[in-house]
Amino acid sequence: MTSRRPDSFEGLGYRGREDPSFSGGYSGRSFNNSSGSDLQHWVTTPPDIPGSRNLHFGDRTPQFEMASAPPEAAEEAQSAAPPSGNTENSVNYHARCYHLSPLTAISVMYNVTKTQGPKALWKGMGSTFVVQGVTLGTEGIISECTPLPRELSHKWNPKQVVGHLVLKGFTYVVAMPFYSASLIETVQSEIIRDNPGILDCVKEGIGRVVGMGVPHSKRLLPLWNLLFPTVLHGLLHYVISSTVQRLVLYLLRRQNSGSPKHSSPDSQADAVQSMLDAYFPELMASFAASLCADVLLFPLETVLHRLHIQGTRTIIDNTDLGFEVLPINTQYEGMRDCINAIRREEGTMGFYKGFGSIVVQYSLHAAVLQITKMIYSMLLRNA
Repeated sequence: MTSRRPDSFEGLGYRGREDPSFSGGYSGRSFNNSSGSDLQHWVTTPPDIPGSRNLHFGDRTPQFEMASAPPEAAEEAQSAAPPSGNTENSVNYHARCYHLSPLTAISVMYNVTKTQGPKALWKGMGSTFVVQGVTLGTEGIISECTPLPRELSHKWNPKQVVGHLVLKGFTYVVAMPFYSASLIETVQSEIIRDNPGILDCVKEGIGRVVGMGVPHSKRLLPLWNLLFPTVLHGLLHYVISSTVQRLVLYLLRRQNSGSPKHSSPDSQADAVQSMLDAYFPELMASFAASLCADVLLFPLETVLHRLHIQGTRTIIDNTDLGFEVLPINTQYEGMRDCINAIRREEGTMGFYKGFGSIVVQYSLHAAVLQITKMIYSMLLRNA
């Protein structure tokens, strides 16, 4: 398995294909053999490395020892601290712009599309489907081999709910390395990578488990360190989305059952109306469920993404500009350290970096639902 993630990288700017200094992309450029003078105007040096700044677990974090340090050292460390999108923006601790508004997110999307092509907005889509397939397959196999229920009946009891959540937890554990590999494909810049195959996500996931074939550094967190945040996020997302979906579906069906029915002798009109009544509430309930879960768990998802990406030598796009690339070189020790570092160095809104892209995503989703309803309504009127 060949990976385009370099063994060492300090940040390489990208000016775009229209720039005179750009010649043929990065496929023919060596990251290690280029002279410093030639690449000086390309270099984007990270302002600081957030997190513990330790390469080994168990060492004291420098920020916590700052009180006992000399005043000159404390002043120097403070001056080196960084100023206080999408998935890329949530893992980009360099970002000065948090993209909380959809307008700034759209601007970055435009710049990325202009320099890398429209396919840059769809990167990682294939691996996402692979992870969904692994998740569904694992859930089916575990439910067949164990008494854990895959679905909850209307007459459920607490024992069935606990068994169902345990099944979901085991599923998230099995899918976790493939989710991590898929996340890397999603945030990896198109500039420096080859076109990934459909099964590259599976190969890198297996390589992450056995510890072979995947470039990484000493900052890479072991999988057991990622178990708790991954399962926690998965279970919370499932519980919130399932609860909201059932509630919205109940309210919509109750509203439809209370509305007067217009009898029509035309069988085609009846078919369109029945299809609209049967499927549109399901679509609306699913939309509301995903929206609520993604919005409520966005801070936790930001932490989860940073932990999964750390130490994988992943190069992402500069979400402040849209036409440079940056390395991910954080050094978090775990979930708690990541939360504390984000709150300390980026502020509370650092957990919501890239939130504007969620607004864009669900605005487009709502527009598609509204257009679908309008089409069905037009068919009903014409019939």
